[in-house]
Parts: sequence; structure tokens; C-alpha cells
Amino acid sequence: MPYGMMRGVTGRLMLLDTASLYFRAFFGVPESVKAPDGTPVNAVRGLLEFIDRLVQDHHPEHLVACMDADWRPRWRVDLIPSYKAHRVAEEHEAGPDEEEVPDTLSPQVPVIEAVLDALGVARVGVAGYEADDVIGTFTARAAGPVDIVTGDRDLYQLVDDARGVRVLYPLKGVGSLQLTDEALLREKYGVSGSGYADLALLRGDPSDGLPGVPGIGEKTAAKLLAQFGDLAGIMAAVDDPKAKLTPSQRGRLDEARPYLAVAPKVVRVAADVPLPDVDTTLPRAPRDPAVLEALDARWGLGGSLRRLLTTLGA
Repeated sequence: MPYGMMRGVTGRLMLLDTASLYFRAFFGVPESVKAPDGTPVNAVRGLLEFIDRLVQDHHPEHLVACMDADWRPRWRVDLIPSYKAHRVAEEHEAGPDEEEVPDTLSPQVPVIEAVLDALGVARVGVAGYEADDVIGTFTARAAGPVDIVTGDRDLYQLVDDARGVRVLYPLKGVGSLQLTDEALLREKYGVSGSGYADLALLRGDPSDGLPGVPGIGEKTAAKLLAQFGDLAGIMAAVDDPKAKLTPSQRGRLDEARPYLAVAPKVVRVAADVPLPDVDTTLPRAPRDPAVLEALDARWGLGGSLRRLLTTLGA
């Protein structure tokens, strides 16, 4: 059933931040895990084991592997040129706008994609958008509860207890997951899911090349949000001489206006990505058994694939 026609379907939807998970698999599973020809397949097998554990533990009725069709969209870079700039590979190595990926991981990504397709796991990437935006749009359209599996804290902004949206954040593999709901966000960061994006853009994020507001760290950002509600409320306070801001806070926020005018569009995930019609139903049997068998033989997927197939068929 195409996702756009899922009105009224209330089963749990699990959204995988696929690159985040296969990077974790790559670094968590030894490179000694190899195909018959000696090619490392640690990321492939590790991701299959992740999915197996996630399905066993959380019982989704729908599953989507969300992909980065564009990991550094031009529309974000145009607004904040430093966005992910430090993660761009050297031009002579990979091209001016390609992400640096370990040499032994890059060849595994097409294998991961082929295996997911043969299994029948919906795999969605949309030109001009990151996986985060695909996740944001699926979440906005979901009728039932949503589990977002990611190692990226940016997606905490989607947490919404009222709609049953939570983030499963891997602490170690996926055997140890932090179930992130609004209570946890308030305890750790002092904000709800809807306030996390404002917190993130105020404090900045060096890993994404977001400068933040100089002198406004995480604790100060959380206090300002608690006091004034949201970014708009904070900026209204900057313009109100009676508002309780220290002179340094007022000055720093005032100087940061050009950044704060564009940062929300960069930091907040899109909710209007033109998603394709896909069947998101968790597969119970492979979509293409012959192709899957050939991939297993070529890449030596072994027990990782067999266990997942057993779990899907259970």
C-alpha cells in the first residue's frame, strides 16, 4: 500500500537513519568480517544485525530505510556556507561536494542498498534532501506511532509524546538504545522536542558547521528558551529594553541576527519532501528471493541474513 494512501493505518512506523546506522556498524563490527573474495562486509552484516534486533525488540508494522540523496543540500549551504563544510572530502580525492567516507565502507553502500531492495525493505531518498528531511516528512504524515532510529541528535526535534514519536538513539550498537521522549529531553536539555531545534541553533554544532551564537552555550540557551518560549520570543526580548536579559546576552543575540534569521530553515528538518509512493509494510518474506540468494553467495552474508529472515518471517 503506498504510504500516501495509509490514512487510518495506525501501526508502528520505524524510520531508519540508514547512513548513521551503517557508519556505526562499520566502526562496531571488525573489518575481518569479509566476503568470500576478501572484501570487507562488516557494515553490510552489521546493519542486517541492527535491523534484526530492532524488529525483534520493537515490532514495527512499517519500516523505511531513509537515505541521503543529498547529504549537504545546496539550499542549506546557500543559507549557511559553513554547513558541513569541514566534512567535504578533498577535491582531488572525491570531488568538491562529496562526503569523506572510509575507503572500505564506500564499496559496501551499494551492497547494502541491493540487499534492502531484495528483502523488500522500503528505501527512500529524495533528490535535494537529506535522510533527516525524509524522516521528518514521513513523521509528519504518520497516523500512528513512530520510532526514529538514529545516532544524530538533530532528530530529537521530532520527539512528540502526544503523537507517539520517539527517537531510539544507539548508545552501544543497537542492543543498548536510549528511548528518547519528551521527559528525557526536558531532563537532559531543559526543552521539549519542539524546542530542541531552537536550542541546537543557539548553541551551535561544530559537527554540522553551525556557528551558533557566540557566548550562548547549551545551558544558557535552555534558560533563555524556558524564559521566553522560543527563538521568536527571545528575539522579541532583545528588542524590549524591559526584558530580563543581561547586557552581554542582549548584545550577542543582537549581533547574531543575520545568522538567526536563516538558521531555523537550516536546522529544522523539512516536513514537505515530495515522497514517492512506496509500500512501507515490514516484509515477511524477501521481495526477490533469487537476487537475495545471489547477493548472499557473492558477499557471504551468512548468519546475519538468515537471522533477519527468520525474524521477519516469525
